[in-house]
Amino acid sequence: MAKRLPLIILLWLGTDLYFYQAVQTLVNSGALLWSYWLIDLLLMSGIVAVIFARRGSRSQQTLITWLMGLMLLAFVPRLFSLPVLLVEDITRLFRGFPPRALWVSELTLATAAVLLLIVLFGITRGRHFYRVRRETIYFPDLPEAFDGFTITQITDVHSGSFTNAGGVQKGLDLVNAQHSDVILFTGDLVNNQASEMARWIPAFAALKAPMGKFSVLGNHDYGDYIHWETPEAKRTNLARLKQVHAEIGFRLLLDEAITLQKDGQAITLLGVENWGKGGFHQYGDLKKATAGVPDDAFKILMSHDPSHWEGVTLEHHQHIHLTLSGHTHGMQFGIELFGLKWSPIKYVYKQWLGLYQDNGRFLYVNRGFGFLGLKGRIGMWPEVAVITLKRKS
Repeated sequence: MAKRLPLIILLWLGTDLYFYQAVQTLVNSGALLWSYWLIDLLLMSGIVAVIFARRGSRSQQTLITWLMGLMLLAFVPRLFSLPVLLVEDITRLFRGFPPRALWVSELTLATAAVLLLIVLFGITRGRHFYRVRRETIYFPDLPEAFDGFTITQITDVHSGSFTNAGGVQKGLDLVNAQHSDVILFTGDLVNNQASEMARWIPAFAALKAPMGKFSVLGNHDYGDYIHWETPEAKRTNLARLKQVHAEIGFRLLLDEAITLQKDGQAITLLGVENWGKGGFHQYGDLKKATAGVPDDAFKILMSHDPSHWEGVTLEHHQHIHLTLSGHTHGMQFGIELFGLKWSPIKYVYKQWLGLYQDNGRFLYVNRGFGFLGLKGRIGMWPEVAVITLKRKS
């Protein structure tokens, strides 16, 4: 984050200076104008405090949570209301730059106020505003017995961020209400420590699927982002987390494959440990997971990080029909309206949301069930994905 600080400050100040023109047009009080910049000063001080706080400490996590919420409340309404000012400035170019029209500044502030309410909803209610997303995918070589087979996928629970038991239960009830054949969980059960799941074990154990529940690990599950007193403490934490998967009824797949049987036919379910790009650990071993799996088997892969799909899966010698991932959260912030999908995370991950296809190999990237850092979701609502497999005649 320290390396990005100059860019963050530049973008922040540039947006604020432009938006300030609308405020200055309507406000005459010097005290109010000074308070506008005081807010920025306090938020910038918070950024510096996060950088110098102990990495992975509770104080740093608390600072990040509050800072992200406050920054979005201050920054997003200003940023997305600026086009109103920009349109006026384009017309002012041809009019000799007269003073700003009062009604334009009023419209700018009104737009910012509406956006402020949207952000406020995302922070206060968005974290448990679960949505069911459905996809039907067709495969010519899907075994006939699995025509219509349903998968409910959840991912990125991040139980260490949960505080509202009723809100979490709302999402879990939605999972059970899908009555899918299997439930697949694609990593990040916790933020850092296995103990974060203690309170939630009974609720997650109540998830039901007739053909089983299966899971893999995500990058946060290994405890790589906090300080451990000893290497043994870190290993003990990971061992405990693996036990938690069993206690909530999920079969944890660690670079391995299992077979799902139905009416004398079978498909193969693969699960790899986390594999990512951009500084993330590459624990996963797809070759190990597929060892002994027939080339002509129908294969579904659980892999937490979607970068694994292009980095490894597409080049794998065996055809992996469907990969299920998470990890991106849709950045917990974005726009999904009238077919438009946008989030800043798209500039980091090529495959960041929804369904992708490459030569008959599919990838689905789930928006995530929980939240991390930002204590909420804005536009990128938490997701329960239901994927139906169909045989293409």
